[in-house]
Amino acid sequence: MNWSEHWIRIVLRLFPGDFRRQFGDDMLAAFFDQREEAIRSARGRSFQRFAIAVATLRVSWQLMKAGLAERLTGPGRRPKSEPRRDFLMQTTMADLRYAIRSLAKNPGFTLTALVTLALGIGATAAIFSVLNGVLLQPLPFHQPERLVGVWHTVPGRGDGKYPLSPGTYFTYRDENHVFEEIGLWRTTQVTVTGLDEPERVMMMQVTDGTLPTLGIEPILGRRFSAQDDTPGTPLTVMLGNGYWRRRFGGDPDVIGQTLLLNGLAIEIIGVMPPGIRILGNDPAVYLTLRFDRSRVTAGNFSFRGLARLRPGVTMEEANRDIARMLPLAPERFPGGPTAAKMADANYGPDVHPLKVDEIGNIGRVIWVILGTVGLVLFIACVNVANLFLIRAETRQREIAVRAAMGAGRSRIARQFLAESLVLGLGGGTVGLGLAYGGLRLLVRLAPDNLPRVDQITITPVVVWFTLAIAVATGLVFGLLQLLRFSAPNLANALRSGGRGTSDGKERHRLRNALAASEVALALILLIASGLMVRSFQALRQVYPGFDRPDEVLTARLSIPSREVPDAEAAARMHESILERIGGLPEVMSVGASSSIAMDGLTSNNGVDVEDFPTPENELAPSRRYKWVAGDYFATMGNPVLAGRVFTWDDMRNAATVVVVSENFAREYWGQPNRALGKRIRVGGGGPWYEIVGVVGNVHDDGVAADPPTIVFWPFVMADFWGSTPYVWRTLSYAIRVRVADPASVLSRIRQSVWSINPNLPLANVKTLDQILADSMARTSFTLVMLGIAAVVALLLGMVGIYGVISYVVAQRTREIGVRVALGAQQGNVRMLVLRQGGLVALIGVAVGLAAAAALTRLMAALLYGVSPLDPITYAAAAVGVTLVALLACYFPARRATTVDPVEALRWE
Repeated sequence: MNWSEHWIRIVLRLFPGDFRRQFGDDMLAAFFDQREEAIRSARGRSFQRFAIAVATLRVSWQLMKAGLAERLTGPGRRPKSEPRRDFLMQTTMADLRYAIRSLAKNPGFTLTALVTLALGIGATAAIFSVLNGVLLQPLPFHQPERLVGVWHTVPGRGDGKYPLSPGTYFTYRDENHVFEEIGLWRTTQVTVTGLDEPERVMMMQVTDGTLPTLGIEPILGRRFSAQDDTPGTPLTVMLGNGYWRRRFGGDPDVIGQTLLLNGLAIEIIGVMPPGIRILGNDPAVYLTLRFDRSRVTAGNFSFRGLARLRPGVTMEEANRDIARMLPLAPERFPGGPTAAKMADANYGPDVHPLKVDEIGNIGRVIWVILGTVGLVLFIACVNVANLFLIRAETRQREIAVRAAMGAGRSRIARQFLAESLVLGLGGGTVGLGLAYGGLRLLVRLAPDNLPRVDQITITPVVVWFTLAIAVATGLVFGLLQLLRFSAPNLANALRSGGRGTSDGKERHRLRNALAASEVALALILLIASGLMVRSFQALRQVYPGFDRPDEVLTARLSIPSREVPDAEAAARMHESILERIGGLPEVMSVGASSSIAMDGLTSNNGVDVEDFPTPENELAPSRRYKWVAGDYFATMGNPVLAGRVFTWDDMRNAATVVVVSENFAREYWGQPNRALGKRIRVGGGGPWYEIVGVVGNVHDDGVAADPPTIVFWPFVMADFWGSTPYVWRTLSYAIRVRVADPASVLSRIRQSVWSINPNLPLANVKTLDQILADSMARTSFTLVMLGIAAVVALLLGMVGIYGVISYVVAQRTREIGVRVALGAQQGNVRMLVLRQGGLVALIGVAVGLAAAAALTRLMAALLYGVSPLDPITYAAAAVGVTLVALLACYFPARRATTVDPVEALRWE
């Protein structure tokens, strides 16, 4: 017996006899292993003696502390006067301090785990912030749970919600049993003059009950009264807070001043509070709708309704009440559709939470993105779990010694949990910082039509959510180690890794399973991203109904009746402006329409077809209406399939001619040329208009939607909706230019307009290419988010495989050395490692393909022109993941071929 062993046996006597008889041999074996490891790492006899001495002193110091602690605080020796709570607090703090020291001693492991967790938790927190701001946060109004949107359902007259008419509004306001308040509103644009240059701004028109329904009180002045909403009384206007600060410098004396709107001086009576957005709209000015009840009909379904339910009233009760009142509207306000026609058209109620009107269908997109980022978080957790398992296996001797020294299962479990919780909370803290920075990027990438973008921020709810997932991930790591290593077989653990031992297969099964799950999850995300890429490619291949959109500049221009009272004079002014712009050398052609394709400014109404009469008690089928002027079709590149388009003579003479889209012509007559000479009219009456031309279909609702049937009217008509003549005063100009940058011509276009009338501003200036991009903005946003998630998942998955295979190679160094010593070639060794890594990857790919086939069905509504089970996407993703996984295995395999058998077998 040498001096070191003798000394350790003396130190062991500090432990109680029962404990020493149970664990003494195991602790000696652990000491022998540490001494042997010290000798192996030293070079030269003198260094070996020094290493033995250091190892002996280190172990003896640890044993002395443990032995004294066991004698002083063993069972029955804890001072009875010490409160249990204080003892638990002390031990917990001691565990945390030890965990921090232990993690600090392994900076590589700690930094890798922190960065991996921070990426996963940060991405999840950022997307949850979007989800919370857009979907979960209540509307910023008083008692928002009682606010509802009031609509109709009319099968066959457009999809989904159908708006209200003035007649139905007054009926519901007077006869309802369920609403405290009800209001109508709509948005439009108005020209402001008298403040520097003329400006076109958004205006919201409301009834006197709209703002009280929402519970909005102005910060200056007053809100609209019933008198303000009565025809014949002086007009009044309220200012949006942002517009008040921008154009009036936040002047509190603005109340009582006048504002020139469409050339009419209107008194300012109030200023809205900051941060108010009514269903996503932030108008500059507010005016009243001022319906004349004596002239109101049950028709003209062009207004959006909102209401506040009485306390205790349910949605079902509100819908039943609307259904009761629907037949009353045509009786009280005749002139529109009759009650029989409305019944035959299946008019029905649609009262739902007002939040639905603001959010729309964006919720599906956000939930899909959150789910994908959740998978990324899971992959990150799997990576860290693998790191913990590898680290725990290297600490088996330490765990065994702690157990041999008397540490019970709960004590070891607390230590595991302390380390994992420290790491989880650290990753959560860093992840929250990354989320804060990532949100700024997300908001910048978010499409303009994403609702409630201003609500997306780091809130206390987001902080608590991040803390919860940080703690949850920490607990998972700790429990995973606890289940596998907290109760080791002391004899085996203390002797494992000694001479002649090698890792068994059972040690790698869990790590291999985790690595395979990473591959499977990465494959699911890659398939989802691939499907979105294929959808985006399919959308880009759709012919939208116009050509070379990057050459077309669009702008909105209105000629108010106060500026030009005579309708025919307004039409001539539009003609003069179009001719002046068309004369610019940079301009190839110019035209105008009530709405440019895909700009969202749609108008729909019924159309009677002479050859196919509408039954007496039915409503005419609803079609998309557009009013056009100039060379609109040539400028847009919309092909003429049959006949001709409008001429200026048609406009000047108010000719009863009309142009229809191809799908309209085919629906009734089968071929475009057969529609020529046929007659149609506005549903319900009016003069007949002859179809003189058929043009190509236009995807007016975006390339992802089917093109609607469109009727193009001349913007000057002899009789329309009771107006004689009828002139569409607000037109969107389409200007095709010869220059590379259409916006560079804008100043000259504006000067051309002002040379005709200096009080006419241009608004909504965009290129047609921007409008097309906006129509695909949500698809692009989803594609970018899924793409980022898929790339991160793939990288994390490959890092996981690389880590597992690298560890396996390190653990099998002796085995590989034996194989090389017995004549194994480098290719054989490389294939040995690649085969193991490839098997893990193939299992992950198989599981991932099966899971993707089930999960991608959930995103079917987001896809266009591609099946959720698209074989090309699945095959490409599977091959790509397999190749990347094999690449991750290649580097450990290459390192295995460099093993020196002499070095590997030196201590065998």
